Amino acid sequence: MSNPAQSNQAMSNQADSYTDGSYGYSGGPASQGQPAQAATRSDPARKALLDVRHEVGKAVVGQDATVTGMLIALLCGGHVLLEGVPGVAKTLLVRALSTALSLDTKRVQFTPDLMPGDVTGSLVYDSHTSEFTFREGPVFTNIMLADEINRTPPKTQASLLEAMEERQVSVDGVSRPLPSPFIVAATQNPVEYEGTYPLPEAQLDRFLLKLSMPLPGRAEEIEVVRRHSEGFDPRNLLAAGVRAVAGVTELQNARDAVAEVTVAPEILGYIVDVVRATRAAPSFQLGVSPRGATALLNTSRAWAWLTGRNFVTPDDVKALSLPCLRHRVGLRPEAQMDGVNVDDVLGSILASVPVPR
Repeated sequence: MSNPAQSNQAMSNQADSYTDGSYGYSGGPASQGQPAQAATRSDPARKALLDVRHEVGKAVVGQDATVTGMLIALLCGGHVLLEGVPGVAKTLLVRALSTALSLDTKRVQFTPDLMPGDVTGSLVYDSHTSEFTFREGPVFTNIMLADEINRTPPKTQASLLEAMEERQVSVDGVSRPLPSPFIVAATQNPVEYEGTYPLPEAQLDRFLLKLSMPLPGRAEEIEVVRRHSEGFDPRNLLAAGVRAVAGVTELQNARDAVAEVTVAPEILGYIVDVVRATRAAPSFQLGVSPRGATALLNTSRAWAWLTGRNFVTPDDVKALSLPCLRHRVGLRPEAQMDGVNVDDVLGSILASVPVPR
């Protein structure tokens, strides 16, 4: 059986074993006629992104797997849904990550009275020129933190759809491109549903990953309290020692390197078999769409590159299956009444689908 914490920890542990940038695998595509320089060119970019994890750790304790998931999302140009109870450093994590990557970030508190124009921007009348000018909304940034996204009505939630899919905002018939890179990091509380508006399936499917941020363990919580007792101020990341160790150039080089990661036909078939199995699972009334299959492919490639390889293995697919698929499926009402857990069903599917050798 599987759960979000175990999935996150497995991803974190494997990444920790590759922080030196070494490869540790033989017989992969690099030794089968692939360009020998591909892995070498990607080393500086990989080191820079692994350094980002270290910098974020100066401010955020015990969320290494979530940081890795955010890096994978940036490598793939995808959006992330962060789920966790209040107080587990969701906002701090996004701020620290943007600081370590020299990226701009803006936070929007999604409330019931938030209007679409408050997110995307709107036309404002200028009395001096007697003309309407466009005032950019907070969506014009690199990492937009949509805090408690399920507390705003569907009309405002929908204002993000074009930005998430097309990387642009259309106001008064004019399309305005968003900065690059651009991702949405949306948060929601998993235990409080009163006064919320659940995200529709169409919008959930546009999130690349859904990452669960668990409560810290005892030792990690002691470390959090110790830092605060010594004067740690979450609003002052500079004083905490968080510094920029990468930027847009390193991120683009990393994306180029990820694009060179090879995927064998057997792995492609394995991804499709996993996705198709969700559509036949008795507990699910909604299975994973083809968009989910391509998302699992892309995140597996990014994960393989982060762990030091230029080819994808079945273990890479398994490592990303839960965060990539858990929000793209829907439980049947009777399964919900029986207390069935989505991650447990996905874990059973992964255990039943034949793994290519």
